[in-house]
Amino acid sequence: MYTDVVRYEGAIFRPPSEAYSLIIQSTIGCSNNTCHFCGAFREKVFRLRPLEEVLEDLFRARAFYTRVERIFFADGDALIRPTEDWIALLDCIREQFPECTRVSTYASPRSLLLKTPEELTQLRQLGLAMVYMGLESGSDTVLEDMCKNATAAQIIEAGHKAKAAGMKLSVTAISGLGGQELWEEHAVETGRAFTAMKPDYIGLLTLIIEPQTPLGARYRRGEFHPLDPTDGVFRETKLMLEHTDCDGCIFRSNHASNYLPLGGTLNRDRAAMIARLDSALAGGQRLRPDWMRGL
Repeated sequence: MYTDVVRYEGAIFRPPSEAYSLIIQSTIGCSNNTCHFCGAFREKVFRLRPLEEVLEDLFRARAFYTRVERIFFADGDALIRPTEDWIALLDCIREQFPECTRVSTYASPRSLLLKTPEELTQLRQLGLAMVYMGLESGSDTVLEDMCKNATAAQIIEAGHKAKAAGMKLSVTAISGLGGQELWEEHAVETGRAFTAMKPDYIGLLTLIIEPQTPLGARYRRGEFHPLDPTDGVFRETKLMLEHTDCDGCIFRSNHASNYLPLGGTLNRDRAAMIARLDSALAGGQRLRPDWMRGL
């Protein structure tokens, strides 16, 4: 697919906070692409775009846009590129976009663990300021069930590596991912994983079962029993917050998938967010209707 400026292949996904960023597609698809709940990159075969093409898109953008303050590299795990490629991309940004204040990307636990601390520190010094990583769940049972291909301990270690390099760390989890059987374990262990990792930002989504995913097939076969999408998820979120100790972390649960928007700074606003969940459980909050929810 071509835009007037840069080239894209297939659907492009980005974090909500990158809505006004220049998006550059550095990789096609996701290097893992096995998670049962995720349908984002099912139609793509993972590969690195040629470095020359990615650099050309940066030059095309420079010729078109007067000011670019933020640049986000897609697709699902752009950090997996070799470090020398990242150095070339970040050098280009510093030269061509001196006004750019933040470069960010999606990072898998695997891509963070593969890079040495020295490599990550170098990339931070060259301008890679922030990485987005999916925890999904702090429960190893849930992670294995969803074929995340990483344990909670490995994900926590990856988060520590990003923060030790000086990068901002934004981590997501998914309400309802443990289903009816594992909701309490999912809530408690996710809160504990956040506490151990101490990310700068937490994003909490709500599970939407997509028909084309392995989870969708399991649901149709009666092998996955979803948590009640409102009351059940609210109880789960409350339990998770009660087990999360991340002072100064920005917490957001205002994604399009969420029925009830929540936001605040932990730990300061935890009690207020729990009170809002209690109000929702008592029927005192307006919820997002199903037709307005999305990924």
